[in-house]
Amino acid sequence: MKALLVVDADAAYKLVSFYLKPLGFELIRYRSPVKAMDNLDEIDPDAVIISAEDFPRHWKTIVQFIRSERNKEKTTIVILKGPNFTFEEAAKAVQVGVNGIASDDFDDPEELERLQDILGRYRPIRNGRTSHRVRPADWDRVEFILSVPATGAIATGRVTSLSDSGLAFKPDDPDCMKGIEPGTEFADCSLRVGASILSPGCRLIRSKPTFAFTFSQIPENERTSLAAYIQERPLRQRRMHG
Repeated sequence: MKALLVVDADAAYKLVSFYLKPLGFELIRYRSPVKAMDNLDEIDPDAVIISAEDFPRHWKTIVQFIRSERNKEKTTIVILKGPNFTFEEAAKAVQVGVNGIASDDFDDPEELERLQDILGRYRPIRNGRTSHRVRPADWDRVEFILSVPATGAIATGRVTSLSDSGLAFKPDDPDCMKGIEPGTEFADCSLRVGASILSPGCRLIRSKPTFAFTFSQIPENERTSLAAYIQERPLRQRRMHG
């Protein structure tokens, strides 16, 4: 599947990429709304995600252009709204044929779930492995530690979200991660999920306000164990609260 991202800000693009790639999307990005419209037929996207914060004057035009040729079932359109997106604009978005609206505040796990839910209503977003992202609770056995490449310091902390493609991590001591830039590779990592202890290679993709990592290297058997842990979480939750 293809997703066309009309997003100007690099930070927003990296976050959207991080959360969409595990869903099985091939991502095509345009910073220019005009070029995106010019190449729409050639790209033939299954989904289009437009940043209203980056393009407050153009997003309606893009949506109307797409809807002149493609209905909601053929092409899913999601608007990423920023803090300046008004109720009136939301109403207009529905009127012109947007499938859904999600906040660009991806530090809010509920917004990530909303984006996945919108896409899932119209697209078969699951691939061969699980792509569901979960927020570990106190009763989950999820722990993560890593060795900081520059200093060798061991960073411990709390995993705030987890999928088979990566995780978000809030260190106990943020200073030990100070100055580390996105793109840094972490070779020495340990991830506990239930009774399994995994050793993924991780790449930092975001450092504020939490640290987000993608698994750059992970053996297939460990990925299978991770996927199984995530898939079976609803059953464990029912047992905990049943």
